[in-house]
Amino acid sequence: MKIGILQTGPVPADLVSEFGEYPGFFVRMLKPYGFDFESWSVVDGVFPESVEDADGWLITGSRHGVYEDHPWMEPLMQFIRDAIAADKPMVGVCFGHQAIAQALGGHVEKFKGGWSIGPVTYRFPSGDKVIHAYHQDQVITPPAGAETIASSDFCTHAALLYPGKALSVQPHPEFGDAYTRALIEKRGPGVVPDDTLAAAAAKLGTPLDSGEIAEMFARFFRERTIS
Repeated sequence: MKIGILQTGPVPADLVSEFGEYPGFFVRMLKPYGFDFESWSVVDGVFPESVEDADGWLITGSRHGVYEDHPWMEPLMQFIRDAIAADKPMVGVCFGHQAIAQALGGHVEKFKGGWSIGPVTYRFPSGDKVIHAYHQDQVITPPAGAETIASSDFCTHAALLYPGKALSVQPHPEFGDAYTRALIEKRGPGVVPDDTLAAAAAKLGTPLDSGEIAEMFARFFRERTIS
């Protein structure tokens, strides 16, 4: 099964040499499940020719907001709608989570409660799972037909299931401690409040359940279900 990865934002330039670009994060996470991959940098205006270019689609995170006016934003929204209409399973992470919701009629905004960063406990139907977060924007109103399947104390709609069609999560199961630490130390200062960064850094090292989310993604791509 071929998974097409739509890259919606770059890794900060000073971190690329150590960590690579975002499609590689997901390839490493999902490669054990036997998928093939191809990626397109939609943030640079590079789109697949057709939703048929892959068997399923994954949308990455981004520093951009889905409400921002960029030349690639509306084509991405249309691609999401077209892929869903063509019955291609879709997974979204962080920005991808928000983009699917926005494209299908939900509402996303910059959360007035601030930032969520570092290991966070999310309540899933199968139990609590700790996953890295790095966001301020949130899905405030999910689209019609979407089911909220995870939440945290900070984020009400932290994962959405569009039965048989799409699965999306607000946190970053593709992030490990090293990359989150790099973001905290090199990208956070001056953008995120110092106390939020310090609290996030103090939680690094907390055991993560990212592998369970990777398994959930793989199951959804293959079976259109999460359990």
